[in-house]
Amino acid sequence: YACLNILTITSIFIQMKKLLFTILAGAALFTMNLSKANAQDYKTAAGLAIDFGDGATWVGPHIKHFFNPNGAIEGDILFGNSTTVLQALYLHHGAIQGARGLKWNVGVGPGVALYKGGSTFLIRPNVGLDYKISGAPLGLGLDWRPAWGFYDGGNDFNAARFQIGFRYIFK
Repeated sequence: YACLNILTITSIFIQMKKLLFTILAGAALFTMNLSKANAQDYKTAAGLAIDFGDGATWVGPHIKHFFNPNGAIEGDILFGNSTTVLQALYLHHGAIQGARGLKWNVGVGPGVALYKGGSTFLIRPNVGLDYKISGAPLGLGLDWRPAWGFYDGGNDFNAARFQIGFRYIFK
């Protein structure tokens, strides 16, 4: 059994390295083809986030704040399936040429899932789109946000996780 566990852990580690390389390479290629004009459309927004995919759906309040034209922090407090998830991410944004109000973003951040009997530390990479509706104080976000969880006795990677955010924009 020990050899099987070592082989399983090694296989998971190799898969994680390949996935991380694919994400980073894709993000680099994506950003090289985009416009350098990255003016932000808003400073702070808050609303509702829905984190869904393989496993439980989590819903809760969510806030995003730009501290420079390209950099933002985003925080969520999500609830679902007798679990509370707290997470914060750094997101780097860039404009998409010819798509007014639409930006790409890439980032990562820590989180923790709290549930009866324990907790799981999370690492949440993020690749997504952020859209500011022209003429209205409303924004939408759609992200691919896999979850890599570390808990007592092991870890788990779930690539099939997404988040949609509905936000009211405060200038």
